[in-house]
Amino acid sequence: MAATRSLAAARRTGNRRTIFAVALVGCGMLGLSFAAVPLYDLFCRVTGYGGTTQVAASGAGQILDREMVVRFDSSVNRKLPWHFTPEVVRLKVRVGETNLASYTATNQGDAPLVGTATFNVTPDKMGQYFNKIECFCFTEQVLNPGETVHMPVSFFIDPAIAEDENLADVTTVTLSYTFFQAEDQSAAQRPQVSEFSERPRAALAN
Repeated sequence: MAATRSLAAARRTGNRRTIFAVALVGCGMLGLSFAAVPLYDLFCRVTGYGGTTQVAASGAGQILDREMVVRFDSSVNRKLPWHFTPEVVRLKVRVGETNLASYTATNQGDAPLVGTATFNVTPDKMGQYFNKIECFCFTEQVLNPGETVHMPVSFFIDPAIAEDENLADVTTVTLSYTFFQAEDQSAAQRPQVSEFSERPRAALAN
């Protein structure tokens, strides 16, 4: 009888350990799933993977004679009633030179809306060398009905590209943006002029 009770107790202990182990694995997988997105985003930003551009606090400090053509592309998700287009479709730049380009966005809807822009460059391998100093894509944008704003982006191509033999044949890079309607529309309940509406574009060139 005692042996039977001991066997039953051992089984219960084993079951509890199994349940605990399964729960622990489940929690670990859940934690990894939440961490995967920010870790992947960090990886892309550091390596330029997938054409993810870099962020710089200031200009390159060195300008090379090498010239490249930067093309500007735009699109809008069908759920967002905005018209969004580059003001200049292509620009010839020197590597290391700080440049300024601008996009125009108009809210064609009948209500204030918050938009957020995703971005990348092609070819993908240019991502680690394309640096933005300032960009409308760094923050969400609120546009009132019928409002049109100029959205600038200040950028340069890292002179370190000259040391990368894999990019020796690249002469053109395309910077692309896609605007989406932000999930959080709370800022649209406080209609205000976009930070870019009255901001002198020349200020970013300095």
